[in-house]
Amino acid sequence: MKRFYATATVAACARGFRVELDGKPVRTPMKAMLTLPTRPLAEAVAEEWAGQGERLAMSSMHLTQLAATAIDRLSLLRDEVVDTVAAYAHTDLLCHRVDHPLALVERQRTLWQPLLDWAALTYDAPLTATHEILPVKQPPEAVAALRNAVAAYEDYHLAALGNATQVLGSIVLALALMAGRIGPEEAFDLSQVEEAFQMERWGQDAEVAARRAAIRREVEATHRFARLLEEA
Repeated sequence: MKRFYATATVAACARGFRVELDGKPVRTPMKAMLTLPTRPLAEAVAEEWAGQGERLAMSSMHLTQLAATAIDRLSLLRDEVVDTVAAYAHTDLLCHRVDHPLALVERQRTLWQPLLDWAALTYDAPLTATHEILPVKQPPEAVAALRNAVAAYEDYHLAALGNATQVLGSIVLALALMAGRIGPEEAFDLSQVEEAFQMERWGQDAEVAARRAAIRREVEATHRFARLLEEA
């Protein structure tokens, strides 16, 4: 889409702060007003729009997309989103480990088990790790506890949590990121343990490098979105 505006600004409104293009409010795909709960987040979203070139690249506007998800999808399908995020407990990356080579087995155990222990203590949600290919049956009480933790997030934070869970492949990593237990760089590294191990042995091609860079950007943007929600 060709750029159709000159300026992107922020204006206070009844529900917080809205982003405006040439004085007109930005709309979500569902035609709702793009409204953010904090001025810092609204200003960051406006910066995404202001930084576009002659053609809009929506895929680069991570904060805008997260805000639109919170406004459009969670207002109508909140329970469905909660269920989708919580379902990652059944297939969490940290629970599914290789059985060889020994060096990678040990690396996954050393790096991942502390996060599983943290989730068990923080949410009373002990998950079981496995070396089998098929998903392990997780304790129903643990899955329910994680669902309760997900459901406790309000819509904008839930949009960030859901995106982090999908990108990282782990509800545990996403919760740890949102809680400040780990930062975005560590979250990315923990989600890429096997990939990093393979790169050490065989090197990295351009396609893998591009995919990893995209994941890193998404994690960083999601973390920034959540952080800006906390700023006045």
